[in-house]
Amino acid sequence: MNTIFEDQWGQLPVRIYETNQEIGQAAALEAREIINKAIIEKGFANIIIATGNSQLTFLEALRTLPDIDWSKVNVFHMDEYIDLPAGHKASFPYFLRIHFLDFVKVGKFYPVPGDGKTLREDMLAYEKLLRDNPADLCALGIGENGHLAFNDPPFADFDDPFYIKKVRLDEKSRRQQVGEGHFASLDEVPTYALSLTIPALRSAKNMLCIVPESRKAEAVYRTKVEPVNEDCPATILKETPWCTLYLDKAAAEKILP
Repeated sequence: MNTIFEDQWGQLPVRIYETNQEIGQAAALEAREIINKAIIEKGFANIIIATGNSQLTFLEALRTLPDIDWSKVNVFHMDEYIDLPAGHKASFPYFLRIHFLDFVKVGKFYPVPGDGKTLREDMLAYEKLLRDNPADLCALGIGENGHLAFNDPPFADFDDPFYIKKVRLDEKSRRQQVGEGHFASLDEVPTYALSLTIPALRSAKNMLCIVPESRKAEAVYRTKVEPVNEDCPATILKETPWCTLYLDKAAAEKILP
């Protein structure tokens, strides 16, 4: 499992592999090193992981790797729709359970809340949780519109003072959810969600950004060529040297030499 090309975009190391399966495996191996180092140093690890189809090969590889004491790993995630009907299969905690948490017995799982009736209290509690439990690892993707978590343009804020906030979802972001098969139509996709902010994501000690598939190629291209700007939130990764970007050949098709 070797890279086909490596690059550096600003302060961001970039590793390109042939296939989606290879980037999932490579990122999972690096994640295991980060998790085990944290467990050795302090007895536990805190990780933030993303949902979405782009993360499936990573989650599948990570859950099958040997030599991780999952009982010493606390899991947070990034975002959740507000007032999604109970039991809806597009719920992000549901996604994490069926693709990851049902396979490994973690220490604790802290889902992002999505109850509109208790939103303010829940946000304050989750913010405190994140600040009291600094992340050793954040594994994330890049959206088709360049978003990180649900920090969509034009609402992304690189200097946001909060760690979690209510966001209005960009239409392109909502269409991506339909395209990935999580909703039958655009009308079904909620307009609002809670999302960890970009400062919250970047507060992790280590970050792995896993981006497969040709539908992400334009966002990857913009991340490389545009200056750091909030209209393409992923460009902030170029000022994040503790992050590594993993691309497959399809996602990298517009930037490969």
